[in-house]
Amino acid sequence: MRVLVLGAGGQLGRDLVPQLRAAGHEVLALTRGDLDIAEEGALARLLRSSTFDRVVNCAAYTNVDRAEAEPELAERCNSQGPAMVAKACAGSGVPLCHLSTDFVFGGDPPEGGRGWLESDPVSPSGVYATTKRQGELACLAAGGPLYLVRTSWLYGNSGPNFPLAIVRRAVGGHPLRVVADQVGSPTWTLDLAGALTRLLDLPPCGLLHLSGTGRTTWHRFAEEILSQAGVDAAVSPVSTAEWGAPAPRPRFSVLESERLAALGLAPLRRWEEALGEYLRSDPSVATVLHHSG
Repeated sequence: MRVLVLGAGGQLGRDLVPQLRAAGHEVLALTRGDLDIAEEGALARLLRSSTFDRVVNCAAYTNVDRAEAEPELAERCNSQGPAMVAKACAGSGVPLCHLSTDFVFGGDPPEGGRGWLESDPVSPSGVYATTKRQGELACLAAGGPLYLVRTSWLYGNSGPNFPLAIVRRAVGGHPLRVVADQVGSPTWTLDLAGALTRLLDLPPCGLLHLSGTGRTTWHRFAEEILSQAGVDAAVSPVSTAEWGAPAPRPRFSVLESERLAALGLAPLRRWEEALGEYLRSDPSVATVLHHSG
């Protein structure tokens, strides 16, 4: 297949592009500097001049707290941009894979302790979550063939991420205060990229949840990072209220899927196992740990 990846310079895009190529696909990887998805007609012109079998939109405004101060920019990237991408893909008949987020969920967890399913109602709160939900709705409204993939708590080998930040602060002797009352599922971008590569071989399936298996808090996640990295440091638990971030966060955003099995896809592996491989494979983590010794 010939695949167009938008937002290829981000954490997920940087893992997805080589995975697609390794699977034998021809990939055109475009960063925001190459193509602004919110520019009127930009993608439509490209789709008229080139043939693609799939388009994957990884482009997004992801700074959750800054979005509260930059709502217009967040809306442009997370709502208006996906709307234009979906419209262009629908007009050309090209299946679109659009990435969304666990932040569309909020409020009390589902009954019985299960995670959020694709059929559960959403309740986004804050600029980031609201604009990402608007992007979902725009993709659905376009009416074209669609993979709408929600994921959660992403971290990857390219650029800043939570595990690397925790290791750096611990090695640097800085105090660690981490929120302990938000529950979710950490997801390594390399695992997600592999799942997306397999998904794109299937017919468009609509909404799908893809995230690491299992659940944890940010505090427990930080403790596991330090344990697996072999760093002895204390992590102090704090509440969301004590942390005082500008943007609201879901207290419970564990994603589960009621559709993976029917598609013949396996769930992503346990978050602890993926974290261990990430810590062993990221050169930035290795550099930090080396200097600490």
